[in-house]
Amino acid sequence: MKAILALEDGTIFTGKSFGVEGEVIGEIVFNTGMTGYQEVLTDPSYCGQIVTMTYPLIGNYGVNMEDIESSKPQVKGFIVRELCKTPSNWRSIETLNDYLKRHNIIGIEGIDTRALTKILRSKGTMNGIVTTDENFDFESSLEKIKSYGIKNPVYEVTTKEVLHYEGTGFKVALIDLGIKQNIVRSLLNRGCEVYVFPAWTKAEEILAIDPDGIMLSNGPGDPKDCTDVIETIKNLIGKRPIFGICLGHQLTALANNANTGRLKYGHRGCNHPVKDINKDLTYITSQNHGYTILEETLDRELMEISHRNMNDNTVEGVRYKGVPVFTVQFHPEASPGPGDTAYLFDEFMDMMKKFKE
Repeated sequence: MKAILALEDGTIFTGKSFGVEGEVIGEIVFNTGMTGYQEVLTDPSYCGQIVTMTYPLIGNYGVNMEDIESSKPQVKGFIVRELCKTPSNWRSIETLNDYLKRHNIIGIEGIDTRALTKILRSKGTMNGIVTTDENFDFESSLEKIKSYGIKNPVYEVTTKEVLHYEGTGFKVALIDLGIKQNIVRSLLNRGCEVYVFPAWTKAEEILAIDPDGIMLSNGPGDPKDCTDVIETIKNLIGKRPIFGICLGHQLTALANNANTGRLKYGHRGCNHPVKDINKDLTYITSQNHGYTILEETLDRELMEISHRNMNDNTVEGVRYKGVPVFTVQFHPEASPGPGDTAYLFDEFMDMMKKFKE
């Protein structure tokens, strides 16, 4: 069936629909990964967004139950150049088309995703609509497209109750801001006992379990919306070792009076080079974010830059002086992407050990 993608700047692409029919409005973003579409679909950091995959063939290994990062797809829509209808992989249990249908997600294929990506890189991320309505009229939909926004999507994707995972090692309190499951797996693989808390949990409730360390997860949206989480972090700093990832990285900076700003088109993919300044080594990382810490707002008496993006020089990691706290913008748990920076979980283990001693 014919489908239309219309951007708020008036650009219109015509393709074919897959998944379900209907209409959806969201923020149009692009992901540069050559693989990992299933992890992308189920990453809560994409809440409220319609994701474009820049790699031209998507769906060629189908869908399995091992590679999901949350209980369901989190994207509002999915855009691909060519959808593979006959996947081949020993773990595949269904096609990507059937998977999106089952979860009521709209997709469009057959458009020039390279041209779309160049528009987003040139003009910046913008809202758009994907529709199968044969009578779609852009002018009558423009106000609705432009006015779309999602306020504090963290509350939409966070766990609604405390989750507990058994372990024999360090006890970690993990604040769920839109968690990817491989963060939990990375801790469990190191023997940790993990408590996953909803985003709105207060500091005293977290400290009541007497954790050895605290992790702040990734998540969607503008970090400045999360005022209550920022206040919680302020009340946790110095009480226990803290390790923040992505949104957790940004919120920790805000809790220390730094500022954040929106990137023109964000960093989304599993091929972003980041330099660990202390190690003097550059790693390929997995990333998914539309905001960044503004370097000029960092208090250098309290904070030092530990990692830097080698494409645009933005801040990718911060270590805090005098307290056991460090954060990174990228995803050391990967999924999808390389696990080259998983050593940061080991550094978190060492930090908890030293703090306990």
